[in-house]
Amino acid sequence: MKTKDELNRISEAIIGAAIEVHRALGPGLLESAYEACLAFELAQRGVSVKQQEPLPVVYKDVKLECGYRLDLLVQDAVIVEIKAVDRLAPIHDAQVLSYLKLAGLNLGLLINFNVKVLTNGVRRKVSNFPD
Repeated sequence: MKTKDELNRISEAIIGAAIEVHRALGPGLLESAYEACLAFELAQRGVSVKQQEPLPVVYKDVKLECGYRLDLLVQDAVIVEIKAVDRLAPIHDAQVLSYLKLAGLNLGLLINFNVKVLTNGVRRKVSNFPD
């Protein structure tokens, strides 16, 4: 389990890398392009990142593979869900919170690359965030 400070540092690294990707590419591409470029940028910065990490559902103590995949799992601690949509909807927030619960993690970033200024497209989601 990562500390609050460690999670905050990872989050800052992800947002910095995402800003770099957005500066280079701008809005208007597919989510898959932003995902690949962000994974590359994080790896270039020495940050551990996994793409399309399977996320099973545990139901009544049985692990079920339901086809869920995390866009990015950074440092085995932070989930990054990437979007390229006109605007984020409440269902996108709910998706990240559900992924955090299923994965037993505390911090997720929802990043919408289809904006003029990337910081307007970043939402931080927490679940049982450490004190």
